[in-house]
Amino acid sequence: MNAVEVAVRPYRDSDETRVLEVLEASLGGGPAGRRPPEFFRWKHLASPFGRSLMLVAESDGRMAGLRAFMRWRFLAGDRVLHGVRAVDTATHPDFQGKGVFQRLTLEALDALRAEGVDFVFNTPNAASLQGYLKMGWSMVGKVPVRIRVHRPLRFISRFRSREAGSSVAPPVDAPSAAGALSSRGIDRFLAEAAPEESRLHTPRDASYLRWRYADAPLLGYHAVVAEETDGTSGIAIFRVRPRDALWETTVSEVIVRPGDVSAGRRLLAMVRRAANTDHLACHFAEGTAAAAAAKRSLFVQAPRGMTFVVNPLRERILPEPTQFDSWALSIGDLEVF
Repeated sequence: MNAVEVAVRPYRDSDETRVLEVLEASLGGGPAGRRPPEFFRWKHLASPFGRSLMLVAESDGRMAGLRAFMRWRFLAGDRVLHGVRAVDTATHPDFQGKGVFQRLTLEALDALRAEGVDFVFNTPNAASLQGYLKMGWSMVGKVPVRIRVHRPLRFISRFRSREAGSSVAPPVDAPSAAGALSSRGIDRFLAEAAPEESRLHTPRDASYLRWRYADAPLLGYHAVVAEETDGTSGIAIFRVRPRDALWETTVSEVIVRPGDVSAGRRLLAMVRRAANTDHLACHFAEGTAAAAAAKRSLFVQAPRGMTFVVNPLRERILPEPTQFDSWALSIGDLEVF
């Protein structure tokens, strides 16, 4: 590795155009397919948890790299913990293999420690996992994903052959997440559905859900709402996305009142009917009504899960974030966007 001289500094709003060019050159269009300024601003500047911590590296007037950490807030019983999610690691191809990534990462971790952030978490791919482990991240485990297949023969054929499927997404017969989350009574329902949970979990209040799903450009989240005579009994949020040669309905959230497995099953059935995809995928924390609903709705565990890693930035954090049983997560907490 031939290191280059770089100057590392905090991101400024005037860097946006050059940073987007580096992201595109290094990472391509990403999960959304392209990287317009609106998507970047939503992701890093508009979160209810605060602006992302972002550092840039410059060399001889050129933008060499970006390191971004999205702020996230977790609850565990009556405790509030502050995490950040490692995302958008981008080194311009002209500067790759020259120490830019490591320099940005180490300086960012120092800044996060100084702020009192508790830990970093992310879901690296196989190519980047070893690099994270070498820099102090701990392997928490594989987050299991459950799937329900719509048409088994076609699913198996396409999965094995990787033959190209339709490039046109199946139509979705469900309102947008923005529409569902603006429905009458949803704020009161979310307050009633908030769990008494001692594990680390994202507070799924209205401000978080609206930012995460209703305001997200390009990602196309939809939602279904289960209604009873006395009001809302649950909401499920999902999107349709390509998965290799298949079309997948990714169920990001199923939110019901504690113990209401029946409402969870009803919501999953509504999602299944809303989009004629090859399969559905979800993950809900063990012991929750949503997890029980998925099992009773014939979702089975897929062979592969999501790699989950954490880097604690201080000692004696409770619950211990490097232990899998300390977490109560959904796909919405972990999917790459």
